[in-house]
Amino acid sequence: MRTPAASRPVGTVTRGTTNPNRLRRMDRWIAATHGATLRRASDPLAVDLGYGAAPWTAVELLTRLRTAAPRTRVAGIEIDPVRVAAARPYEREGLVFRHGGFEVPVPGRPVLIRAANVLRQYDEAEVAPVWRQLCARLDPGGLLVEGTCDEIGRRHVWVALGPEGPRTVTFATRLGSLERPSDLAERLPKALIHRNVPGEPVHAFLRDFDRAWAAAAPYASYGARQRWMRAVRDLTADWPVTDAPVRWRQGEVTVEWAALAPVG
Repeated sequence: MRTPAASRPVGTVTRGTTNPNRLRRMDRWIAATHGATLRRASDPLAVDLGYGAAPWTAVELLTRLRTAAPRTRVAGIEIDPVRVAAARPYEREGLVFRHGGFEVPVPGRPVLIRAANVLRQYDEAEVAPVWRQLCARLDPGGLLVEGTCDEIGRRHVWVALGPEGPRTVTFATRLGSLERPSDLAERLPKALIHRNVPGEPVHAFLRDFDRAWAAAAPYASYGARQRWMRAVRDLTADWPVTDAPVRWRQGEVTVEWAALAPVG
């Protein structure tokens, strides 16, 4: 991991690319799966780490999380001080912007850290140390969500981690844009994107998903959602899918991290 001077934020400046609604699929998944934890927390603080050149993702995260947990607060953290200064006019009740990096400079321990499109520019070997550093900042019931999506939010893949480490991988897509499930390979997070090769579990998973998708072709006459749901249902015979049809209907599927973790 790139290590600057101890007095400076930990990390490097990202490209900062962002668009309104880019992270809506990730946000809605977080609200659905982690909302109850945020509601129970005495201090339901969420962090949008590396929000980019504009503050839209932090503003939207606050709005979406408050539908599930009305007391949620969001801190947007950016390593580029110019971006922080530009975001400050958007501060309001429950939303602040701070200069920082992977050290997560907020009081206490966040119940959520979302780091979207942040680690893609790093080397694969740097990911695990960053994960450990961020997980160490979490509340005991907290969640780190780290992953990648395309520029307009059609395709996402993210890893969910607790204080103990990685738990699950979620694949999410706008179904009307999908030719085959392996199209999502280009959005694999840094920990997995270079592992989409024969002999690696994530490659086998996407291969099996494509086969299940092809076998579910007769369901296409009922729409892409029904085809996706049938393909995911078939996947459950061989892969530890952790979610239920209510999430599959959203164009999602979540699998245990251990089943997809890199070999070696």
